[in-house]
Amino acid sequence: MLKAGVLGAGHLGKIHLRLLEQSDKYELVGFHDPDQILAKNVGDEFGYTSFDNINDLIEKTDVIDIVTPTLSHFDVAKKAIEKGKHIFIEKPITKTLDEAEELIRLKNKHNIKGQVGHVERFNPAFIAVKNNIKNPMFIETHRLAEFNPRGTDVPVVLDLMIHDIDVILSVVNSNVKSINASGVSVISKSPDIANARLEFENGCVANLTASRISLKNMRKSRFFQQDAYIAVDFLEKAVEVVRMKDAPKQPGDFDMILQNAEGEKKQIYFENPEINPNNAILDELETFADAIVNQTEPIVSLEQGTEALRVALKIIEDFN
Repeated sequence: MLKAGVLGAGHLGKIHLRLLEQSDKYELVGFHDPDQILAKNVGDEFGYTSFDNINDLIEKTDVIDIVTPTLSHFDVAKKAIEKGKHIFIEKPITKTLDEAEELIRLKNKHNIKGQVGHVERFNPAFIAVKNNIKNPMFIETHRLAEFNPRGTDVPVVLDLMIHDIDVILSVVNSNVKSINASGVSVISKSPDIANARLEFENGCVANLTASRISLKNMRKSRFFQQDAYIAVDFLEKAVEVVRMKDAPKQPGDFDMILQNAEGEKKQIYFENPEINPNNAILDELETFADAIVNQTEPIVSLEQGTEALRVALKIIEDFN
């Protein structure tokens, strides 16, 4: 078992602590949070060992799980890496691109593993269809959330949209060619609503919308490709796969047939991929343990987390 320590005992940090304690792949050593009152309360309520000194916790672990505010990600990750510890770091990887690239350099220098917490990669609905998404040419995403003060220290692009950016980059095998974006601040000092249009070198276009002041929650993505339409509801953990194939010469009474302007007939049919329920956060933590033990590449590497940040920052840049 890998000895793990958690940095940050806020809302998400407490979830990570609970799951690491439950996992068969980790031994939870304890946690550190600079808020001494919070740390005492969490330690007393759940029985986790609280470390007053961050360096003492790092020394006793193999893996450091970083669930602190984004502004502190770089400093604490650097401390852990320089001590030769593997790091799991919540998204976004860091505040700036320079910081993210420095973590990659340090990771390679100290020969450690690093993974970024882009949890939607482990969503069971996305897992069920990701192998069906092949060369999509148009993608549309909507990620809407009711207002929550937690997370408003960063623009909505880094808070919410970056999930969809990472998913899109994982299925589009091409570089981003151009970005057009707009963002509006409504309640926060940074944009609360944003829309971005990404054009890729292979011709794919992605249209992303994110809002953190909506009246309802929504996390949906739609992928359009040759002869197929794939919809993923990340919130409800549901999928819809609609395919087309050449229509049979003798269609059945209940076959759905479309005919285009050239007279070609296509049959529409539906697929229902099996969705296997899971705990996505537990899965991302445990697959990271597997990558460390088996010396394989983490599912969401520091490099991939950096690319998601690069695109996100370019979107924010385009607001101005």
